[in-house]
Amino acid sequence: MPSTGAGGVSGGDPVIGTARVRVPLPSGRYAAGVDTASTRTARPLITARTAAVWTVLRRELDRHAGRRLTVLDVGGGTGGFAVPLAEAGHAVTVIDASPDALAALTRRAADAGVAGRVRAVQGDGDALSSLVEPGSVDLILCHAVLEVVDDPAGVVAAIATALRPGGAVSLLVAGRAAAILGRAINGHLPAAAAVAADPDGRAGARDTLRRRYDVETAAALLSTAGLEVEETHGVRVLADLLPATVLEEDPQALLELEIALASRPPFRDIASQLHLFARRP
Repeated sequence: MPSTGAGGVSGGDPVIGTARVRVPLPSGRYAAGVDTASTRTARPLITARTAAVWTVLRRELDRHAGRRLTVLDVGGGTGGFAVPLAEAGHAVTVIDASPDALAALTRRAADAGVAGRVRAVQGDGDALSSLVEPGSVDLILCHAVLEVVDDPAGVVAAIATALRPGGAVSLLVAGRAAAILGRAINGHLPAAAAVAADPDGRAGARDTLRRRYDVETAAALLSTAGLEVEETHGVRVLADLLPATVLEEDPQALLELEIALASRPPFRDIASQLHLFARRP
């Protein structure tokens, strides 16, 4: 299972423009900071590419205010999500196939002063069931993993088994519609047609991803495993479509627009990634 390389949002499709916007999430409704008993306050650097995900995670952390959660980040890479969650006072285990990514995670956690709350485990998403005790986890992040594993249904089933009753999963997958749109806008019409026609949403044998999803197919994976989908958002609705000059001109406006469109079809459905938040009954 390839590492995301950043412990966060990633994808395998080309983007239009650089979209390297990094701005702090504003305070208030969408603030990413989490008040806990910890003396440190987690303020992850929020971007237009991660804002929708952090918004949902913040609500889940607020739901358990004052409680130390057991968190599992599958394919968490260098800890872009894991370290801020640990800074908020939670115990986080990151499973990733890349030893280099895990080494960077360990350094990052140490630099943040949370080495004691972050555990690195080398392993593959397909082997998740053998790495985690059943019913032992409160929150699982599975971001940019199902596109590359051998058995996505098996991974989701293992996630459902690992969750405690009432536990939740944050699932992030590559969107099929965005892959078609992005290739078409870039003038790669045969590749766009291939993604549209292929049952798994692939552009051909050289495609870096093994599959892509729409809202229905991603939700079906979760429901088949006995999980109940509570929220669905698009991630990077606009960020991958706009030229760099637009992104750099007003990054705050882009951030706010991304959040505003994230849950609204049809904008949600053309996002580069789809974020589904589900719970074990």
